[in-house]
Amino acid sequence: MPRKPREPSKPIAPNQTCTRKNPPEEKKLANSSEQTKELRQAITIAAPIEQVWAEITKVGAKQRAVLDSVLDTSFTPGDPIYYRSEDGKRVFVVGRVVECTAPTVFSHTQLLTMRDDPLTTVTWQLEEVPEGTRLTLIHSGWPLDSDPAKVDKTWAGILATLKLLVETGDISRADKAKYALMRIFMFAMPGKTKTENVAVPD
Repeated sequence: MPRKPREPSKPIAPNQTCTRKNPPEEKKLANSSEQTKELRQAITIAAPIEQVWAEITKVGAKQRAVLDSVLDTSFTPGDPIYYRSEDGKRVFVVGRVVECTAPTVFSHTQLLTMRDDPLTTVTWQLEEVPEGTRLTLIHSGWPLDSDPAKVDKTWAGILATLKLLVETGDISRADKAKYALMRIFMFAMPGKTKTENVAVPD
């Protein structure tokens, strides 16, 4: 039986506040004074905070900065969050909403379906500054013995593309070419990325 198309979630208004929900408890590592490590990057975007917020919380349409994926979520803490392919057949990221306070904080847990990384937490923090909007991306919950260097590099590219997109209305030709190749070879992605094989983590 064909799958019933998902109805896109509505983006949250700039003044809507979602009740905070604490992120999953991070496991303590033996013989360590610190539980986990985090990735942290920040950029300044020459645009109003509402414009940046609208882009990172856009649902039902491609987020050009986030590898052309489509965000699917209700923004309610505890509810699932997915970053899907445009046709909805693949899931690249799955997790649950942790906190949503428009237009300053959007946080969710995250599993990358193509990697064997642990469950982590991604937090987008936005702040109005004289130059426009200061965006800080925090990716926390990494075990101390993990090596998230590739993920850190991916975030750097996403933030650079987001800045270009919001400030100019377009992305680079290099990104367009990369996304085109991704679409061509989507069929070769692991079976665990298929929507029907993706489970939402607790």
